[in-house]
Amino acid sequence: MSLKGVELQIAIPKTVDAGKLAEQHQQHVVQQQYYANEALKKETEKKQLTVNDTEKISIVSEEKDRKGNKGGNSNHHHQKKRKRKEAQELKHPYKGNFIDYSG
Repeated sequence: MSLKGVELQIAIPKTVDAGKLAEQHQQHVVQQQYYANEALKKETEKKQLTVNDTEKISIVSEEKDRKGNKGGNSNHHHQKKRKRKEAQELKHPYKGNFIDYSG
C-alpha cells in the first residue's frame, strides 16, 4: 500500500495525535490503578485500626459496668446470679470432692 504526498500530509499529523492520545490513555490507566491501590491500602489500614479500637472500647465498657453497677440493687442481684452460674459451670465432677473408696 503506497501513499501519495497529499495523503502523507494528512496521515503523519494524525499519527502523532493518535500516539499522544494513546500515551495519555495509558497514563490515565496507570493513574487509576495507582489511586485504586492507595484507596485499598487506606481501607485496609482503617479496618485494622477499627478492630483494635473496638477491642479497647469493649474493655473500657466492661470496667465501667463493674464500677458503675455497685450502687444498683437489681444489678447487684444480677451479678450474684451470674457469679453463681459461673461457679457451677466451673465445678468439676470429681476433682476437689471427697470420694470414699473404703468399701
